[in-house]
Amino acid sequence: MTVTPHRHSGPGPETDRTPEVLAPSQAPAGGWRRAGAQPWVMAAAVALAVAGAALSLNGVLRGWVWYPPVLTTVFVVALAIAALRALRAQPFLVALGGFASLVCILTFTFFRRDSIAGFIPSAETMDSLGRYLRRASETVLAESSPVAPNAGIVLVTCAVLGLVVILVDALAVPLALPATSGLGLLAILVVPAMVKPQSVGPWGFAAAAAGYLMILACSQWFSPDNGTTADTARNPGQFRRAAMTGGVALVVTLLLPLAIPGFDQGTFPQGSRLNPWGSSTGLNPMISLGNSLRSPSGDGRITYATSASRPPYLRSVTVDRFDGESWSPDDRDGSRRVGVGRMDSGNEILADEQVRQVTAINTGRFTSPYLPVPYAPDAVNGLDGRWSWDPATLSIKGVDTNSRNQQYVVQSTAPRLTPELLSRSSSPVRGISEEFVRPPNNVPDIVRTTADTVTQGSQTAYAKAMAIQNYLRSMEFTYSLQSPVQGGYDGNGLSVLADFLTQKSGYCIHFASAMAVMARLEGIPSRIAVGYAPGRSTGASVSVPGQGALTEYEVDSRDAHAWPELYFQGLGWVAFEPTPSRGVVPDYASQASSAGASTNENNDDLIPSNGATPGPTPSAAPAPLPGLDAAGAPRHPLTLPLYGAAGALLLALITASPRMVRTGLRSRRLKGNQSTGTVTAAAAWAELRDLATDYGLAPGLSETPRHFSRRLRGSGALGEPDGTDDAAARAVASLTADFERLQYGRPAERVDGAAPAGPSAADRIARVQASLRRHSRRPRRLRAEWLPPSVMNRWGQIVSLPFRSIAHAVGIPAQAAARSWRTVRDGLRRLRQG
Repeated sequence: MTVTPHRHSGPGPETDRTPEVLAPSQAPAGGWRRAGAQPWVMAAAVALAVAGAALSLNGVLRGWVWYPPVLTTVFVVALAIAALRALRAQPFLVALGGFASLVCILTFTFFRRDSIAGFIPSAETMDSLGRYLRRASETVLAESSPVAPNAGIVLVTCAVLGLVVILVDALAVPLALPATSGLGLLAILVVPAMVKPQSVGPWGFAAAAAGYLMILACSQWFSPDNGTTADTARNPGQFRRAAMTGGVALVVTLLLPLAIPGFDQGTFPQGSRLNPWGSSTGLNPMISLGNSLRSPSGDGRITYATSASRPPYLRSVTVDRFDGESWSPDDRDGSRRVGVGRMDSGNEILADEQVRQVTAINTGRFTSPYLPVPYAPDAVNGLDGRWSWDPATLSIKGVDTNSRNQQYVVQSTAPRLTPELLSRSSSPVRGISEEFVRPPNNVPDIVRTTADTVTQGSQTAYAKAMAIQNYLRSMEFTYSLQSPVQGGYDGNGLSVLADFLTQKSGYCIHFASAMAVMARLEGIPSRIAVGYAPGRSTGASVSVPGQGALTEYEVDSRDAHAWPELYFQGLGWVAFEPTPSRGVVPDYASQASSAGASTNENNDDLIPSNGATPGPTPSAAPAPLPGLDAAGAPRHPLTLPLYGAAGALLLALITASPRMVRTGLRSRRLKGNQSTGTVTAAAAWAELRDLATDYGLAPGLSETPRHFSRRLRGSGALGEPDGTDDAAARAVASLTADFERLQYGRPAERVDGAAPAGPSAADRIARVQASLRRHSRRPRRLRAEWLPPSVMNRWGQIVSLPFRSIAHAVGIPAQAAARSWRTVRDGLRRLRQG
């Protein structure tokens, strides 16, 4: 049943009248149709918002193979919630049904073979879940972005996003806090903002914003509050207010990285990266070392003292499978042996002289499941926890612990190698796994052609290895941390390798991958070692039992490095250094090295120098601005003036934005009705109220239009009440009468096409504005024109909306929340004023 209020005919107070009652058949049917569509439309909006925000996770997870299960999970949970709400289930049952649908879809996607009927969890499902979670835990602990989307990490991603769907829906519908539902989307966007060098990215941000606006629109359109209506002839401007809210939010997101510490340089959402804690302290065994090398400050510091004549490489893990677009270490869990008191690779070593060395290592805060040690370790003593080792690679991995705060002593042995000894090692390879020998599938033509061209004329495996190393260290190649990012080939994989050989610019992983793959193509077993280049001396000495005082060295994340190891029969695995200006070229590999290649004996050039003389190594500096060369100098004499003019224009636009908003609002109000060309009384009254607010006479919340009009005319803002500016006062009175007639009386009948009697509403508003300007002081006049309070107050309400929504969600009374917001606002204002 629908009731309609009776409209009183006069301007005075309305008397009690019996409301008109419409028969049920007269009630509009559109409301019922909208109510039936509400669950499904809101479910689509929530699913779009969460799935759109998930797009930003590309780059945190490698590739897109993880996205279909995420999309399936999000939409299944959203549709299940919509179905239960369409059946008018209680809110608690709707949320419970969302959780149940999430469990079923995760079981169907990941544990179909270990479940009942393919989607109901069983005891076997729980066992598989434990294995998946352990794999996900290892991935989070050990790897940095972009990580390979293994089943464990994809399962966790789907589960988290499904929970976000339930959270966003609960905030938007049963709790009636649609604006606060953006916190769930923000939780998704924070992950790439903190992890990815490119931050959220434009597509993920745009999709999340579109979904969020759809949630707000659905909440407005299907609002159960009768006092909140959509755009009508009597209530215009809902869309305009929404557009203004979105515009202010966009401006805030653009300016936020400039105002808050912790953002790297760039423009949100594409370039700004929230980085309050610095980079990860663990080495990335996925060999995406760019983030570590680009870190401005070294994290994960490791110190070690060694009996070796020069600081050795510290190796954590090896990569030996080069197929596909994502290379990763093979842990070989089935063949690993527990206990590192004695280790032996089993390789036949026929060298006349063996070099034994002792290294004492303190890992500090370096956190990884793999243990950094010099190659080849014979024994490791002093470790906490249980550790296992791989006979094929001698990599050491924790069974129930990790490398953080470990102090241990490593005994290692390696043959003393010479170029002559390596040249004589021409026997057929035997005794090693086929996976170190087998060339990868689908090798790009440029890789195969380059390998054949470079090694042409080389007769022995050593000669081929030296030809490849010398080619990569030649002047044709440059070391760069930025080129792979800008060129889109940062990471590993055969396609990345092809891009690297085309661009001839990259960092250690590209050089090591190129040499390892080309060596296999030439019949030489190879693998990639990941760890740390030789460190720098700390100037201190460490006493090691049985060794005396040894020189201490240090490495950190900026020393993260990758290098190839090639197998020679009778000599074992031999390290090479194809990366120019990084690491140390061994003596046995320095023969016939190109003149343009440089060797770095102590790796000092990995640390930014504070001196005036720059080092010879390219630094990990951001890419130069367009129009500037690498040194930051302008390529054209007009470049800097143009940038200066653009900056000044941007500053002027920001400064003038409140004035432009106020001018545009006034213009739209006074433009008039398109059909009649007249200004509505409601628009003229709204403009009068804003004018009074701008000049310090804001209407009270409980003030009637007549009382406000009387106060404005008697305040002196329009001149002294002695008739000095009686035209402006009459204009205010007539605008008030028009508005009262619109609100409380019957519309006046008028002949079509007849012009309204007296001055138009726009003329009367102009008279009032001119009078307010003429009778106000300069500071107030400047504030009304450039920082109009009518605009600034609206912006303040928009900014305070999340604060008030959160307060409502946690049960804080509205008045107490308002007082708290005013306290925060006043404190910020005093802080800004100094």
